Amino acid sequence: MKGYRTLRKLVLSKLEENLPKSLTYHGIDHTLDVMQVCNQYIRRGKISEKDRYLLRVGAIVHDMGFLKGPVNHEEVGAGMAESILQKLGVDQEDIDQIKGLVMATKIPQTPGNYLQQILCDADLDYLGREDYPEISEKLYAELKYMKVISNARQWKEVQIDFLKAHHYHTPFAKKNREPQKQIWLEKLLKS
Repeated sequence: MKGYRTLRKLVLSKLEENLPKSLTYHGIDHTLDVMQVCNQYIRRGKISEKDRYLLRVGAIVHDMGFLKGPVNHEEVGAGMAESILQKLGVDQEDIDQIKGLVMATKIPQTPGNYLQQILCDADLDYLGREDYPEISEKLYAELKYMKVISNARQWKEVQIDFLKAHHYHTPFAKKNREPQKQIWLEKLLKS
C-alpha cells in the first residue's frame, strides 16, 4: 500500500534519532514491540490487505507525538502522522482511520472498531506477558524521571490501579493475556 516502507523508515529513524533517552519505555523498542504484536494478529486473523496496511501504519505512528513531548502525545502524533501521510499521497479516508487508531490508544483506551481494539491490545500486550516485570521497570524509570511518581511505593500503587482498571478488547488477548495479567496483579497485591 501507498508509502508504507517509506513511512516506516522515516518514522523509525526519527524516533531512533530524536526521542529523548529519558523515554526508557516510550522509546523505539516499544514501537517495534507494538508493530511485532500487530503482525502476530495479522498472521493469526483474517484481516484484509487494506486493514493490515492501516494497522501497521497505526502501530508505527501511535507514539510519534513523544517526539514533541508527553503531553497529549496522541493528538500531536495523529497530526504529525497526517502531515507525513498527506505528503506520501495517502487518501484522506485512510489518514482519518489511522488517526483514529492513534487516538484509540489514549488512556483510558476507547477502541471503536476491531482494528482499534487490536492496536490498543498490542500497545499494552506486555501487561499479560512474561516480560512484564522488565518492561514495567522501564516505565517506572521514565515516570520517575518525568516526576510523575517519586518512589517505588507510589509506583506499586499506580501499577495496581492500572492493572485493575485495564481490560483487553480482542478475544485473543482476553484468552491469552488476561490470565497472566491477573497473576501479576495478585503478586503486586501480595508484595
